[in-house]
Amino acid sequence: MGLEAAGFDHLALVEVDAWACETLRHNRPEWNVIGPDPKVRREAEGEPGDVRVFDARGYRGEVDLLAGGVPCPPFSMAGKQLGSDDARDLFPEALRLVDECRPRLVMLENVRGLLSPKFDTYRAGIARKLKRLGYTAEWKLLQASDFRVPQLRPRAILVAVQHELASGFAWPEPSEALPPTVGAALEGLMAEGGWNGASEWAALADRIAPTLVGGSKKHGGPDLGPTRAKKAWAELGVDGMGLANEPPEPGFQGNPKLTVEMAAIIQGFPRDWRIQGPKTHAYRQVGNAFPPPVAAAVGASLATALSGRIVPAPLAA
Repeated sequence: MGLEAAGFDHLALVEVDAWACETLRHNRPEWNVIGPDPKVRREAEGEPGDVRVFDARGYRGEVDLLAGGVPCPPFSMAGKQLGSDDARDLFPEALRLVDECRPRLVMLENVRGLLSPKFDTYRAGIARKLKRLGYTAEWKLLQASDFRVPQLRPRAILVAVQHELASGFAWPEPSEALPPTVGAALEGLMAEGGWNGASEWAALADRIAPTLVGGSKKHGGPDLGPTRAKKAWAELGVDGMGLANEPPEPGFQGNPKLTVEMAAIIQGFPRDWRIQGPKTHAYRQVGNAFPPPVAAAVGASLATALSGRIVPAPLAA
């Protein structure tokens, strides 16, 4: 969605999660989504939505930008940080796809932990491989709140640009406008069920949110993360022990829970983007997403490097 806002048209969207595919197809029926259908039983691993078996050679010569989110557990500070020793490390597959389709630009997103000194050699190895393929690569830490997303969400971004385009790329500047607080972002949704305490709650939820976490396949159902994250949410007047199906009703007392739609707003999605699937699957999509306004900002900078022209303004949160 963010790259669409920056002016890119999508040739192919390769996604292994069946409900994420359903969300893409529901919101953008015209997009070429390559991946499983949640209504069709999967017989085995290795379906087309699995990037480990996807072949990008048929797109060679057509691709301006290859972009994606590489699984974060190998580099997450919450995990064992096994890097290349983790079977979930798909950076080698991303580099294979770059080699196969030879895009003019590359953007890959991951967690902040990838920028730690522990992975200096790993990052340098990726940059060397990209250089051999004809790209100038650079890593940068971007904070989602700098692009009007109402949460702390530091993300490691790799941008690689073909050498002849490298001088035209500049990282996006932070927005001059402050991000909305949690209260400002969610007051309307909190009030939709008739809760008469929504305005008072919003006035107290006067900061941006902590990083939205949760939705892991390994750790089960939807909640707002480990104890430290739940404590930060409690300070904003939010019960992080789970997600609600509906906004609070009249007479509700205590700290409300977020709905999936509210979590999506905190992640930078607009209200007209409809997340598909049961609550756990829907929240997993939100929790694992790259905030669209950040993708839009980086995408606009990439489009400028590509064409030297002014591109659409980044997506507003």
